[in-house]
Amino acid sequence: MERHHLRDILPIIEGYEKESGSLIPVLHEVQKKIGYLPKDVQEFIAEELGVPFSQVYSVVTFYSFFSMEPKGDHTLAVCTGTACYVKGADELVEELKEELDVEEGGTSEDKKFTLTTSRCVGACSKAPVMMVDDEVYGKLKPDELTDILKRYR
Repeated sequence: MERHHLRDILPIIEGYEKESGSLIPVLHEVQKKIGYLPKDVQEFIAEELGVPFSQVYSVVTFYSFFSMEPKGDHTLAVCTGTACYVKGADELVEELKEELDVEEGGTSEDKKFTLTTSRCVGACSKAPVMMVDDEVYGKLKPDELTDILKRYR
């Protein structure tokens, strides 16, 4: 484990140590602090909280808001729900894959963007929709994506 992880996360764990139900809050705070939850950090958390590593790992892999890989500065989430899919969400995903040179779930080489998809963002009237962090962009065409990404570079 890298030294900075220990220094950064030990106070978080100590704040919850041995409390019932502390695993998820600890994982949230640690991910907020270092950006993701690599295996070595999960092992350290398990050891410090006195829970099996398998329990930590299963929580991290079950909940989609936890990540075992570093994320980009901005998360792109293309809605692939029915309304968005019918209106061309798949074309948006393909354009972003090409533009960023990543696969779905991947992070661009410059660490600026992580590309994801979402089942529904609740903006069906604006289909197809992409979210950049908490900002919603609707009625998108693939040729508009480059200009949107420039705003976040």
